[in-house]
Amino acid sequence: MLSFTEFGETATTPPLVIAHGLYGSGRNWGVIAKRLSDTRRVITPDMRNHGHSPFESTQSYEDMAHDLAELIRHIGGPVDLCGHSMGGKAAMVMALRHPDLIRRLIVADIAPVPYTHSQSHHIAAMRAVDLATLTRRSEAAEQLGAQGVEPALQSFFTQSLDVAGKRWRLNLDVLEAEMDAIIGFPEISGSFDKPTLFLTGAESTYVRPEDRPLIKSLFPAARFAKLPGAGHWLHADKPREFEAAVRTYLDA
Repeated sequence: MLSFTEFGETATTPPLVIAHGLYGSGRNWGVIAKRLSDTRRVITPDMRNHGHSPFESTQSYEDMAHDLAELIRHIGGPVDLCGHSMGGKAAMVMALRHPDLIRRLIVADIAPVPYTHSQSHHIAAMRAVDLATLTRRSEAAEQLGAQGVEPALQSFFTQSLDVAGKRWRLNLDVLEAEMDAIIGFPEISGSFDKPTLFLTGAESTYVRPEDRPLIKSLFPAARFAKLPGAGHWLHADKPREFEAAVRTYLDA
């Protein structure tokens, strides 16, 4: 089962599960999860092949949805589910496959469509870091920067670095082999007719106007909102605004 961190006490509201994106971990969501836990339990899992969760041989959305369903049954559903990027796609498949386990769905800056931009160049950058000589994360960040990785991503990637163990807490081999599946989206039927919010960064192009008919066919109750001044990493660009939007939607 997925490794997870839990914030807050059991409350009258359903738990909130937050599924992170590619190369991330539940740890990336700790600050937002802690803030939201004043009124609800918040669960931040590590997705398969990330963080402290098991390293598996696949990274398909059907498998990630199964992982989430297993976790939700373990903690007790139904839950509110929020997913960002890869985690958002996994959350959408989860909702379509197991609608009984979800009360409300929030999809953060991703659409149920395939994309063309591979993320494999980041794997090459992480592989090029000389793990044997590292004594601190900042040294890895410097090596990533020398390869052209921007500062925000340097910090993000190195959160998944086990300096003492001289290894990445990312199954880079499988993530690279499964990249087509990760940037794609499975052909899937059915619909999830419960409340769904597609929350996007106003400066992001991941969810386009032409995606809306497909979104509405799969999620007929979908609503759309944008965070001004935020890009694809909207929860990092505008954390307070993201938290407020999630809180308002879940409490409505």
